[in-house]
Amino acid sequence: MSALKSQIESLLFISSKPIALEQLVGLLKVEKKEIEEACKILIAENKNAERGVHVIKNGSKYQMVSAPENAGLISAFINDETSGELSRPSLETLTIIAYRAPILKTDLDRIRGVNCSLILRNLLLRGLIEAKSQGAQEELSYSPTLDLLRFLGVDRVEDLPDYERLHRAENIENFLKTDESKEDGLEINN
Repeated sequence: MSALKSQIESLLFISSKPIALEQLVGLLKVEKKEIEEACKILIAENKNAERGVHVIKNGSKYQMVSAPENAGLISAFINDETSGELSRPSLETLTIIAYRAPILKTDLDRIRGVNCSLILRNLLLRGLIEAKSQGAQEELSYSPTLDLLRFLGVDRVEDLPDYERLHRAENIENFLKTDESKEDGLEINN
């Protein structure tokens, strides 16, 4: 049971949204009853141990959330995270989303070569991107928000510089290679 609890806890930790019981059954390849029992134990353990995170259940979905008593601290942290300048990885991710939207998280991770979960969370909190469920597995796809377009001074994504060429490019990874000899940023190759 402890291995199953550990697996469920890991999945809940990395997920940016609640995970349905049926999805856990499909991922973990165990009986529904075993997952329900493991989740029940996780909920009790996290609640009773005065931990900073809790596991909650809403209907047949589970999610890991911060402890309610830490709400003020979390709010201050998020405010700080969302008011500063964007990091280079955040800007790269935002650029890919703007030029390739709608784009799946798996494609973003592949293009950037790293897990983009935290960056996506930050961009969502800032209101620069939006997420929509797509497909039978409810995988999230990301697009720029109207606020981002307004901030960039364009009416639509198609008005971004070189949009047609970059939107259609088969190998966008080439567009992300940095030219060390240039101080002005990204080198664009075809």
